Amino acid sequence: MARPLRFRYSPTSWSEQKVRHEILQPLRSNIGARAVSPRFEIGANWETHRFEMQNGDVALFARNDDEAYWMGNTETPSSLWRTNKVGWREVSYHVTRWSKRELLATLHEEDPWLADYPHISWFFLPVFMSKDGRESTRAFFREHAAGFPDAGRRETTRFFEDFLQTGVLDEYRHVMSGKLGTSDHVDRVRMSAALGEFIAAKILTEAGYAVEPEIEVTTGHSLDFRAEDESTNVLVEVTRPQPPANRSASGPVAAVRDTAETKTNGQLAEHGGGAVLFVDCSSFRDEAWNAVRGEQPDVRHRPAVVYRTRPNGHVEGYQKGSVPLDLNGALELLN
Repeated sequence: MARPLRFRYSPTSWSEQKVRHEILQPLRSNIGARAVSPRFEIGANWETHRFEMQNGDVALFARNDDEAYWMGNTETPSSLWRTNKVGWREVSYHVTRWSKRELLATLHEEDPWLADYPHISWFFLPVFMSKDGRESTRAFFREHAAGFPDAGRRETTRFFEDFLQTGVLDEYRHVMSGKLGTSDHVDRVRMSAALGEFIAAKILTEAGYAVEPEIEVTTGHSLDFRAEDESTNVLVEVTRPQPPANRSASGPVAAVRDTAETKTNGQLAEHGGGAVLFVDCSSFRDEAWNAVRGEQPDVRHRPAVVYRTRPNGHVEGYQKGSVPLDLNGALELLN
């Protein structure tokens, strides 16, 4: 499975003739590539190329007298196989800006409705335009309401747009967007679990904490977030139970208990305690959540927060144990 889009870096000069011979001709022979005029100017001393394939793939190439960058959701020409892959933040500003504009224009041409959500379009661009995942990741928002039940794509996409445009996760864009995956099919359970981490980050941010994702701990594992303020430094792990209709558990309460127990007996057990477990029930429909909120079951880990978020921004839930986070500004605690 292909990874989210990154650049390939070539620390050598490329002539127009070399581009035609070592990039365009092999791609034309293999997958019907054609060179087209880039849609945007790049500025500075860069020369740019855009290649479009018969199967809908697209590739970009930018070069100057000393170096070049390649990016594409297609096969990589053999002349670039030995080049290093680099992230968006490691590339010349002119190249990243030009690449972003080229790819966003293509994205919005193929899925015009996403143009109403510019920050989501940019944030998830590495997967929305990836080789294997470009159809499935867009479909997850378009046809599956980003994992929310009883909701439409517009309100759920707006929910994530409003959070992401705050910029609090921009620094971690590549790792966080990559959580959505680049599978060629929609895995609603896994993708919903991935966006559960965004919901957790939103709750922590609105409660006044700075968040940092993917915290490595001494066991060799990574926990989902570190939440910090002037007096707090807390690790948070997020789990998202499947809706009861999608699993073998006898009901929503069992679904919450079993999912939390799996996390507790695995990652959190090896970590040795100290982390807060967030149990995100945002995939539950009203009747399932009402059963959980009525019983407020223990989840075999303390401290824990069990909650459900709706795309209108309302979050309610309950706590178990002494939670070292003040979430009152972001979550309605049930009695």
